[in-house]
Amino acid sequence: MHKWHGTIAAVGIGALLGCLAAAADAAPAQAEQTRLWDEVGRVAQKGPVDVPLFDQAVLHLPKGEIFVPQPQADRLLDLFGNPGSNPDMPGLILPRDPKATWYMTVRFRATGYIKDDDARTWNADEMLASLKIGTDEQNRERAKAGIAQMDVIGWSEPPRYDAAMQRLVWALTSRVMGAKPDEPALVNYNTYALGREGYFTMNMVTALADLTKLKPVAEQQLAALDYNAGKHYADFNAATDRVAAYGLASLVVGSTQPQVGSIPTADAFTTAFMKYLLPAAVAVAVAVALLAALSVILLRRRRAPVASASPAAPFAATVAEVPDRDKPGLDLDLGDDSASKDATHRAV
Repeated sequence: MHKWHGTIAAVGIGALLGCLAAAADAAPAQAEQTRLWDEVGRVAQKGPVDVPLFDQAVLHLPKGEIFVPQPQADRLLDLFGNPGSNPDMPGLILPRDPKATWYMTVRFRATGYIKDDDARTWNADEMLASLKIGTDEQNRERAKAGIAQMDVIGWSEPPRYDAAMQRLVWALTSRVMGAKPDEPALVNYNTYALGREGYFTMNMVTALADLTKLKPVAEQQLAALDYNAGKHYADFNAATDRVAAYGLASLVVGSTQPQVGSIPTADAFTTAFMKYLLPAAVAVAVAVALLAALSVILLRRRRAPVASASPAAPFAATVAEVPDRDKPGLDLDLGDDSASKDATHRAV
């Protein structure tokens, strides 16, 4: 009996020490995340406001949304499981509603003028087949690197081009290969605005279940982008301007090389938000070591491995899983005076 009690005591002490060690490891990360969200609160521009995008355009950001500039935008993507430097990205758009389940990257690709002639004859089925082939090829590299592979399911929005406005929209439904059937499918709603010297891409990351109601939001953002005088698609001068080596279809089939580090992991949001939960679990562990240790184990089992390498060319835009409604969200309601907040922009 004494031996049995000794075993229980040893397990309890071990669990307590393990949780205290986890607390020590988690504290710096928690503090860093808190500082980051505080910085976001200070620098974010609240709509309605006009946001300059490099020397190319202006974004008329609507009410209820914020624009996070660099370098905080890169640091947020890193927090979401998407490390890397993005000099072509002036910032991120996020909703202020803590219950919202999306974010949007804004990038400018200085490719030169992109001819849109091929939009008249492209075939969505053939483009999808090309995307799947490209994904299969890149999956072999991901497998070698021990990174989760992606499976292209099909179009959630077939390519649609407005020749009068030079606006392109398309979206793929994708899933991490081997994912359970009941796990939510991933989607990013890709929107493009062509200009004289390249194009802006504004890509909304969300869950497939929310896509229908969020399509108008994404297209509202696209319509809210205005090129500066002399930068419009119609301002192209064939005698002086550079022309891209590929056509419009390449923005869909992904023959342009995706930027390394521009892809969040499939479970990036969940992983990021779990970091906020860990200190609370540790606090409980100090009082009830065994129960807290079990909680930590269960939390760890829910986490997916983080992948940072670039996936297949079709996923050149951001792909990530948004948080479930029942999981912690981000409170981005900055209020009228962001300097007066205490714990704003952290998980609630």
